[in-house]
Amino acid sequence: MAPVNILIVDDREENIIALEALLNRDDIRMFSTTSPNDALKIAWENPIAIALVDVQMPEMDGFELVEMLKANPKTKDILVIFVTAISKESKYVVKGLGTGAVDYLYKPLDPYITSAKVDAFIQLARNQAEIKEKNIELQNFAIVVKNSADMICAIDAQTLRIASINPAIEKIMGFKPDEVIGRGVVDLAIDEDQVPFRKKLGEIIKDNLQFAVFEYRFETFEKRVIWAECRMSYRNKTIFLNISDISPQKSFQEQLIKSKEAAEYGKKVKETFLANMSHELRTPVNGIIGITNLLRKTNIDEQQKSMLDLLETSSQSLLGVINDVLDISKIEAGKFSIVRTPNNLRAIVKAVYDLLKFKADEHNIEFLLEIAEDAPQYIQVDSLRLNQILMNLLSNAIKFTDRGHVKLKVTVMQKHNNKVKLKFSIEDTGIGIASDKIATIFESFEQAEDDTTAKYGGTGLGLTIVKKLIELKGGDLTVSSQVGKGSVFNFTNWYEVVDQPKEKATVRDVPRVLAPFKENISVLVVEDNLVNQFMLSKILKEWNVSVDMVDNGRKALDKLKENDYDVVLMDTHMPEMSGYQTAKTIRVDFEEPKRSVPIISLSAASYDHEQQQAISAGMNDVLAKPFMPYELHEKILKLLK
Repeated sequence: MAPVNILIVDDREENIIALEALLNRDDIRMFSTTSPNDALKIAWENPIAIALVDVQMPEMDGFELVEMLKANPKTKDILVIFVTAISKESKYVVKGLGTGAVDYLYKPLDPYITSAKVDAFIQLARNQAEIKEKNIELQNFAIVVKNSADMICAIDAQTLRIASINPAIEKIMGFKPDEVIGRGVVDLAIDEDQVPFRKKLGEIIKDNLQFAVFEYRFETFEKRVIWAECRMSYRNKTIFLNISDISPQKSFQEQLIKSKEAAEYGKKVKETFLANMSHELRTPVNGIIGITNLLRKTNIDEQQKSMLDLLETSSQSLLGVINDVLDISKIEAGKFSIVRTPNNLRAIVKAVYDLLKFKADEHNIEFLLEIAEDAPQYIQVDSLRLNQILMNLLSNAIKFTDRGHVKLKVTVMQKHNNKVKLKFSIEDTGIGIASDKIATIFESFEQAEDDTTAKYGGTGLGLTIVKKLIELKGGDLTVSSQVGKGSVFNFTNWYEVVDQPKEKATVRDVPRVLAPFKENISVLVVEDNLVNQFMLSKILKEWNVSVDMVDNGRKALDKLKENDYDVVLMDTHMPEMSGYQTAKTIRVDFEEPKRSVPIISLSAASYDHEQQQAISAGMNDVLAKPFMPYELHEKILKLLK
């Protein structure tokens, strides 16, 4: 028995190695690659029966790869199983099935389920191969199976009249066999499909094709329209036609298409809402933080300074909640990106430890840090997301621990070539979690007990973000806990060990009072929020900048026609004309040098693609709200140079 060819596509080598080890056996031949483009080449050059495709890949995602495979006649019949770590929600399943997949495997992979499913699809692939062989036999021997559930008929190639037909026509179309024998087969089709049906039959006879498949609509005895799949073979001036009623499949496909369109529309509506929400929430927070910084520069007493400290703490807390909600939304929308770069592991861990040490001291608990001696110094990692994971887990541990200790421990579990598997353990002696509640703590807006929010606060999003981030990074998260004794959260992942990166230029501590610009600088501020208008005007005037202020894009264009400006600060979301539209108009409709005036987008956007949209619209740089004055100073200075 010939082996079944299986293709494994995953951008992580360790995942491929694990799958190959799991599936290794004599009756299959495995091909593997980390590149989707190479996967297309392999599928073209080899008769691949089954493809295990990772959804999340950098070059192109799994959905795009499968769409390309299904679009090619040579590879369209490959049985695709998606291997994914993203949400199990139905919209992702519908999207995967809509692209042509037959099943899903969810990371972390269960060895027994994986083997069982692959076994089933190997058998399915063999069955498909056998069916194809039998179809060829049917063509060669022109056997008409009278008891078939499908309509099977022999047609005179010269007259296109039905010479014989099996009884299935009565069940499918309501005609008795005697009523259609001698009648033109084209007459079975509805009026609109008769011309293309006749043309297709003529092409098959002319080209002497041994096998062809096509679909047309037929009209039944009761004048009901059905979709018919026609499988034909031509031999010895006779056309052998096998006709199946595929109306249920067509209906199902239409429902899938509608579901897919509805899901895509819902996703677009959600993204638009979140973009607007991001702007509406971040813009006032930017104003609060900015005004707080301005007030610090005025003559204030100690009581007022304490009140400003509280205001700033509240603003940062509100910003943290906003970021949590938007992070969850971006992950669910598939817009969350992981960017791995060489980073100092010990520096990342130590920075998180130092930042939270004061919080542990406030709770009068011991805060311990252990990093294994054999842990690598530098690894390829998204430092921002690793920091986010550790901050969430450790903040939780400290928040829910009244006595005892919280410990962060980093150990090496395995090493393979230049890869290392690290385990991060966060152990506490806090209130613990009931065994029946452990699964729910990772759900959005869920906490272990109903009164947890009242006692300890929080949105219930922290652990959800942690779990989804770890899954996106290809890692595993586990938790063990006892009520009243504490909890241990472990997450493990493989990392690439790298050499020490080149030293980056050190950034000087930014002084509280930023130096005014030496030249006479003129800036146009386009901002519709009154608080932000006041804040920006105040900050810029402290730097000896001449400021003109407008509240929408149309007024900005009028101002730019009247005056020359060194820099334009442009909000993106505004009434009448958005910042994107305004920037495009400046770049297209204005003459030089005004066409090339530097534009900084003052954006409250939370999605990467929105920031990219600003650059694509012609803006030179993006400054995300809320921002600190020194960030604006640096960007203006950079553009002026």
